[in-house]
Amino acid sequence: MRAPLLLAGVGGVVLLVGLLGTTGAFIGLGAILIGTAWSAPGAPHGEGQGRNWWALLAAGAGLCLVGVPLGLATETIGGLFAAVGAGLAVIGAIFGWPG
Repeated sequence: MRAPLLLAGVGGVVLLVGLLGTTGAFIGLGAILIGTAWSAPGAPHGEGQGRNWWALLAAGAGLCLVGVPLGLATETIGGLFAAVGAGLAVIGAIFGWPG
């Protein structure tokens, strides 16, 4: 379970830092989406106690999926969506980390 969470977390950091520009944003988006899909079998089921880390990860992936392409048209709004989504993805990956 660590590899997909690490992939999603690193993708979120790459997207948040923005050192690689548009290419880095799409690489980060891809890493978040792959990590989210790969970690789906380990997602918590039901309404039990504790944090639903996978819901945070999936919400972050969804916001990034909207924000990164939107950032090509309107940089401010797209960047805001992408930054919030990447932050949620990183938080979800941290909460889901087995330990």
